[in-house]
Amino acid sequence: MKQPRMVDLKAIAVTAMEKYGFNPQFPETVIQEVMALTDKVSGYDTGTAGDLRSLLWSSIDNSDSMDLDQLEYCERVSGGGVRVLVAVADVDIYVPRRCHADRYAAHNGTSIYTGIVTFPMLPDRLSKDISSLLPDRDRLAIVVEYTVLPDGDLRPGVVSRALVRNKAKLVYEELGDWLEGTGPIPAPVRDIPGLRDQIQLQAETARRLRKRRMDMGALDLQTIEAQPVVEGDRVQKLVVLKQNMARIVIEEFMVAANRTMVSFLGDAGVPMIQRVVKVPKYWDEIILTAAEYGVRLPKTPDVRALASFLRKQKEADPERFPDLSLTIIKLLGPGEYMPLEPGAPPTGHFSMAVTDYTHGTAPNRRYVDVINQRLIKSVLDKTPGPYTLDSLVDHAIWLTDREKGSKKVERFMRKAAAAVLLQDQIGSMFEALVTGSSEKGTYVRLIEPPAEGRVVRGERGLWVGQKVRVRLLKTDPYNGFIDFERIGGKIRK
Repeated sequence: MKQPRMVDLKAIAVTAMEKYGFNPQFPETVIQEVMALTDKVSGYDTGTAGDLRSLLWSSIDNSDSMDLDQLEYCERVSGGGVRVLVAVADVDIYVPRRCHADRYAAHNGTSIYTGIVTFPMLPDRLSKDISSLLPDRDRLAIVVEYTVLPDGDLRPGVVSRALVRNKAKLVYEELGDWLEGTGPIPAPVRDIPGLRDQIQLQAETARRLRKRRMDMGALDLQTIEAQPVVEGDRVQKLVVLKQNMARIVIEEFMVAANRTMVSFLGDAGVPMIQRVVKVPKYWDEIILTAAEYGVRLPKTPDVRALASFLRKQKEADPERFPDLSLTIIKLLGPGEYMPLEPGAPPTGHFSMAVTDYTHGTAPNRRYVDVINQRLIKSVLDKTPGPYTLDSLVDHAIWLTDREKGSKKVERFMRKAAAAVLLQDQIGSMFEALVTGSSEKGTYVRLIEPPAEGRVVRGERGLWVGQKVRVRLLKTDPYNGFIDFERIGGKIRK
């Protein structure tokens, strides 16, 4: 067998970054500036910040994540409600406007996670150290408070500065397995007094929030984005991150925190950047898609009707549901950033079924969150806003473009990694699912590993959703290509 050639995926990632207009390396001016920074907690005026270090804060993230942006804590209140506090890392205090690090972050707009190499928006000295909410360290934060009522409705509360201290760094998979009854209790949850009850209350509260959003028509979409697992210089496998209760806790708590920020800035009469998904332009095509499943949707966009259709299809055919989800996502149109003037009605986020939403809970990873953090601090400090409406328009346009570019880099690198994983299996046969068929080509996703590629031989007559058997013909990691030949028709269950 021909020995596969070595492929430098890190070099491919750098090339992809440059192709889509990102700076893959920090300039020396940024490095020098950040290395000169010192931790500001010890010299901070505690008279302007509450001391919340005694609360049982914890974080939930990936096992290898060090750029921790949020901590969570909650407690029961009278009337059956739950008071939730979300602490967000104070990044702005270390990254003032127009400094070298700020200009670099504003250009790239986001951290980019390729699975091969991470391109952080801010240097590790910041995002993985003094501005990260790491365990057992005193940190500066913006704390967002809200109350979740028994029916899951949200009552926005105050936003304030505080000193916080992370008591436990928890991991999505371990915590999710325990919450769902399929794995042992994580050691920190078992060993830290009170943490078991705290996490169970967080899960209960997240379920309330989620049920409320689902009842309002939030779309429960599920796509397959296989992430490469790399050991040394070799791609070992592709894994699909699955939704679990731990991820739901973070998702629901952050949605509610972001909505609270919108309320806070709106009440203060401050312009902001909102996160929106507009009412879909291609609703007619969504209607046609649903009709293929024997479902009739209303002629005008109706998120509850669409949510009901998707929920039933997920139950009826979970294997093909990710591909239906991807079709709907494309027809809904991308999320984008838009400025919001004081007093103007928000555009809303169609797929979340909320009208008041932004991004403000991940300032180590997204630049729009830094902007919103600065706006919040100007309200707290009673100082003039740091941005004009015109400048927010410019930032919103640019950061929307940067998000689209980051997704292109990440998608390309998933394809490149899959091509490397399969390069020594030329001639092998796989079971696959047809995921796309148009004038541009016919595409399939392998059942295992979940790699995607194009059928270049025998593609005639294939339709989306069909199960087929394919033979691997060629891989090209440098262009992200995987080519197959169809060798079998539909595989009956």
